Amino acid sequence: MILITGASGNYGKSTIDFLLEKGVPSTQIKALVRDESKASHLKSKGLELRFGDYDNYEQLVEAFAGIDKLLLISGSDPFNRAKQHENVINAAKEAGVQHVIYTSFERSNETESSPIWFIASSHIATEKLLISSGLKYTIFRNNLYLDILPWFFGDNVLETGIFLPAGDTKAALTLRDDMAEATANVLLSEGHEDKVYAFSNTENVNIQEIAKDLSEVVGKNIPYISPSVEVFTETLTKAQVPNEFIQMFASFTSAIKEGEFEVSTTDLETLLGRKPTTAKEYLSSVYNA
Repeated sequence: MILITGASGNYGKSTIDFLLEKGVPSTQIKALVRDESKASHLKSKGLELRFGDYDNYEQLVEAFAGIDKLLLISGSDPFNRAKQHENVINAAKEAGVQHVIYTSFERSNETESSPIWFIASSHIATEKLLISSGLKYTIFRNNLYLDILPWFFGDNVLETGIFLPAGDTKAALTLRDDMAEATANVLLSEGHEDKVYAFSNTENVNIQEIAKDLSEVVGKNIPYISPSVEVFTETLTKAQVPNEFIQMFASFTSAIKEGEFEVSTTDLETLLGRKPTTAKEYLSSVYNA
């Protein structure tokens, strides 16, 4: 029996869809949700809903009863996530879950000097706890999503160009659906116990190359400017972009510039059984229309 946490989110929904496409009966998949009103699409697929909040330990123990494999999709609250994940792992042990699969993330800097330490710290803590838990585990080191590029670029990118402090460092940006399909493949097969897999693209690209690809896709020159973080912050502040978004964009693009997401090896192609979607293929699917 498989349980997917965060089942109403993008990663969870996509993983469930791939499991169903690959022939897993809906009766063998349980979906953990917090809000039933956001899970009607899951019920329509024949899945049993189980209700649980990462902050509610007793609720999690009850929800995990009878589960063999549990996909722990990382929580969306970076400041409380370490404790929430600890609740999930401990509840899984108490409920008799055999194998926990966790969506962590790719990084090269595991110190507080990382520009994304606020994200990294909880993932690192969760990995350590899971490895020492006595449970069978599989950890996915997920690279930065290709899907985040339009968010970084803004709605007017085709008119204004790309303005990000990412420098010319490359990153193995990866489509979320490719990760979800590989996740489904791992859930469906054996031999993945106590493994750490790199979920990264087979190509590393920088934003300059992405700007060139986007230019070819839309048939016009899309310039790329890489300002300092200070100029970037000042410019977006004057444009009345909310500060929390500015800080998020600055942190992740600075991480790109520092090489946090550039990799030399990946397990994704092997686990997918095909080449991952390239940056240009993704840009074409989003901007070609």
